[in-house]
Amino acid sequence: MHGSVGGGFAARLPWLQGHLDLSAGQLGVALAAPAVGASLAMPLAASLVHRHGGRTALRCLIAVWCAVPLLPLSAPGLGWLCAALLVFGVGAGMSDVAMNTQGLVVEQRVKRSTLPLLHGMWSAGALFGAGVGAAAAFAGLDARLHMAGLAVLLAVTGWFAGRNLLDARPTAAVGDGAEAPPRFALPSKAVLAIGAVGFCGVFAEGAGANWSAVHLKEVAGASPGVAALAFTGFACTMAVARLLSGLVVDRFGVTRTIRAGAALSTVGAVVVAASHTPLPAALGFALLGVGVAAVLPLTFAAAGRVGDNPSRSIAGVATVTYTSGLIAPAIVGAIADHASLNTSFAVVAVLTAVLIPTARLLNPSAPPPVGDRPAAPEAAPPAAAPFETAAPPAPGPASGSVRIGTSTSGAATTVVFPPPER
Repeated sequence: MHGSVGGGFAARLPWLQGHLDLSAGQLGVALAAPAVGASLAMPLAASLVHRHGGRTALRCLIAVWCAVPLLPLSAPGLGWLCAALLVFGVGAGMSDVAMNTQGLVVEQRVKRSTLPLLHGMWSAGALFGAGVGAAAAFAGLDARLHMAGLAVLLAVTGWFAGRNLLDARPTAAVGDGAEAPPRFALPSKAVLAIGAVGFCGVFAEGAGANWSAVHLKEVAGASPGVAALAFTGFACTMAVARLLSGLVVDRFGVTRTIRAGAALSTVGAVVVAASHTPLPAALGFALLGVGVAAVLPLTFAAAGRVGDNPSRSIAGVATVTYTSGLIAPAIVGAIADHASLNTSFAVVAVLTAVLIPTARLLNPSAPPPVGDRPAAPEAAPPAAAPFETAAPPAPGPASGSVRIGTSTSGAATTVVFPPPER
C-alpha cells in the first residue's frame, strides 16, 4: 500500500508539472522537499510507536500517507507545492519507520530474513501504483480524482488489514513509571556506521533510478522509447531481487549476500561507465539494480538490532539513507556537468566497492563499533536464547511476550504483543 501510493503519485508528476506550468528546474526544486520532510520527521516516529504501539501507529500513519498526495496535487503554485511536498515527505518518512519496525519484529519472530521480501513487495506495489497511474493518464483522468479514489481504496484496505499486525513495543513502554524515548535523538555511533553502509547502497540505487534513462538516451544513443523503459527495467530487477534475496540470506548469511551483491553492482556500474551502446548499458543497469537490492532492507534489519528501541535506530538509519537518496541525483548530475555521465558511474562503482569490506557491519554476529561497546558487567547475566518465546498467556485480556534478541547493554529485549482487536 505504501509503495502503491508513491508509485501512483510519481506517475502523475507530468500532470502536476503541466497543471502548474512548471519548468524542469522548478519541479526539481519542489521534489527535494519530500526528502527534507522525511529526514526531519523520521526521528519522531520512534516516540510515536512507543506511545501508541506498532499496530495503532502504523494503521494511522498509512491512512494519513494515503491521503497526503492530494495536497501537492491541489497546490495552486510553486510555493504551496513545496510546502505540500514537505508534508508529503513527513507522511512518507514516519510511516516508513513504523513499517520497517513492524517488519523487523516479524522477522525476529519467524527467525528468517523477511525484510528483503517485504521491501520487494513495496517495489511491486510501486509498480502497481505506477501502472494504475499510467492507465489513468492515458484515459485523461484528472490526477486529483485518480489519487482520491486510490487513497480511499488503499486506506480502507490498510486499516482493516492492519488489525492483524503485531502491536509490538519495548517492554519499557508498558512498565509503570517507564520513561518514553526522547522525541528527537541523534543516532549512536553504531547506527551511524550501519547508516554509512546504507548510504553507499542507496546512493547507487538513486543514481541508477534517476539517471538510467538519461544515460541510455544521451550516452548510449538509445531511442526515446527504449530509454523510457530504462527505469521500469531497473525497478523490475530490483523488485525481483528483493523478493528472492531473503532466501539467499537464509542460505548464505548477511555478509556473503551483501558482498556478492556489491561485486555484481560494482561490475554493473563499471559496465555502465564504459558503455556507449544501449545493450551493454542496459545490462550494466540490471546488474547494478540486482546488486544493491538487498542493501537497504538488510541495513534496516541491522539497525533494529542496535539498542533497546528498534524504531529509534531504524529512524536514525532511515535519515541517513534518505539523505543519500536526496543528494545522489544532484551529485551524479554535477559530476556529469564537469566531466561526463560515464565518470559519474565510475564514482558509483567506487561506492559499491566500499560495500565489500563494510558488509560485516550488517552481520547480526558482528561486534558494535568500539565507541558503542558496553563496559564489562560485574557479573555476567545468564545467557538468554535469541527469539525465546514465553509461555502462552492465559485466556483473557492478558498480553503475551516474545524475546527478540539482546540489546547493546547485554539485556534481553522483550516485545509485548497485546491481543489482536476483535
